[in-house]
Amino acid sequence: MTSTRKKQIVTLLKGIETGDEDAVSVVNPEKYIQHNPETHEGGEGLAALFKRLSKTSPRVNIVRVFSDHDYVFAHTEYDFGSQRIGFEVFRFEGEQTVEHWDNIQPRRSPNSAGLSMVDGAVEVSDLAKTESNRTIVKSFVNEILIERQLDKLPHYINGEHYTEHNPNMGAGFASLVSALSDTTPTGSLKIQYNQCHRILAEGNFVLSVCEGFSGGIHSSFYDLFRVSEDQLVEHWDTAEAIVPKSEWKNNNGKF
Repeated sequence: MTSTRKKQIVTLLKGIETGDEDAVSVVNPEKYIQHNPETHEGGEGLAALFKRLSKTSPRVNIVRVFSDHDYVFAHTEYDFGSQRIGFEVFRFEGEQTVEHWDNIQPRRSPNSAGLSMVDGAVEVSDLAKTESNRTIVKSFVNEILIERQLDKLPHYINGEHYTEHNPNMGAGFASLVSALSDTTPTGSLKIQYNQCHRILAEGNFVLSVCEGFSGGIHSSFYDLFRVSEDQLVEHWDTAEAIVPKSEWKNNNGKF
């Protein structure tokens, strides 16, 4: 079931390239709940979106794909005339997906360490540690990202064995501390995590879905971590501004 669902989602996302309406057959249009506020609900809405996007000669690459019970989540790169990096999350009931969330941002140049937003490890391992790794990331998100207990960072991260893919950050511990401590001219934090909505995991990879503010703008944060020997050793992310509710094309909410 797990491998089949992953293949179905890869087929669905690759359908963006061709505009093939059959690619959305994995979607149950009678139950489908769309959380992208800029997309209409249902299989019909996706088919129309794919057909429109296909006219731009898009390119879709699924870099990583994971499964967590009824969820499949993927790390993706898109070229719709401009390059973007995204995370896609689907919830299944039986053989079809019935709910979708995503978080997409423009692709940025490699960071000061020369690392892109998508390169790095892709293979899933340590399946027996899925739940313990989920717990580690949940604690990290709560204690470090939300509560800002930065004195606890060494418990989660060994600076000598940490690889950072955020385009605005460099390698190592100091860059992470600086990013989490940076403030605006008015004294507020530039990046503020307020609430964690979901933690998804498969083996050594864990994705957190959070809400907060970036530069004072209401935003969603998706953070993918690779965990090894009970510490976070690699990190990828996307941040996306949440459009005002007056501009939503559905009423399901971003989260």
